[in-house]
Amino acid sequence: MENSHKFQIAICSGDSNTGRYADVARLLLLSILTIIGFVNCTGSTGKPALPADKNDQELNIVEAQKQKLAPAATEATDTLYKVTFIELGSVRCIPCQQMQPVMKSIKEKYSKQVKVVFHDVWTEAGSPYAKQYGIEAIPTQVFLDETGKEYFRHVGFFPEEELVKILQQKGVK
Repeated sequence: MENSHKFQIAICSGDSNTGRYADVARLLLLSILTIIGFVNCTGSTGKPALPADKNDQELNIVEAQKQKLAPAATEATDTLYKVTFIELGSVRCIPCQQMQPVMKSIKEKYSKQVKVVFHDVWTEAGSPYAKQYGIEAIPTQVFLDETGKEYFRHVGFFPEEELVKILQQKGVK
């Protein structure tokens, strides 16, 4: 009883421990928010509560479904790409949404050298790819060389400048 009274006095009187208690509280709150954000973008919670809009899926997935993953050539044109950039995510995940402009930019700038593929792993069509690549969190970027062999993997938002450095490892200019 006496100790709890002293604790209250220490906080109210501006004791040097007060700052430490506030720092611990801030750290705890930040940790909780980080965990909540991470859980929302992992496959462990299952599909999102709201179904994905069919138009969003068509914009982001249809092309990916038409393309094979490896080797990095398409049957129609028989083009050999230096790199296949596979984005495993969801149209309902905020960091994944932030990757959409990056993927679009890479596709526009390096269309003859890099094949860009997106799979929404929270859909029936995309979930097999989550298993195939053993992903634990989204977004996950997988990079395949021209033979279809994985040479790099990244989890989370990947800034374009950093992503380009990974492409350059395989001669993309």
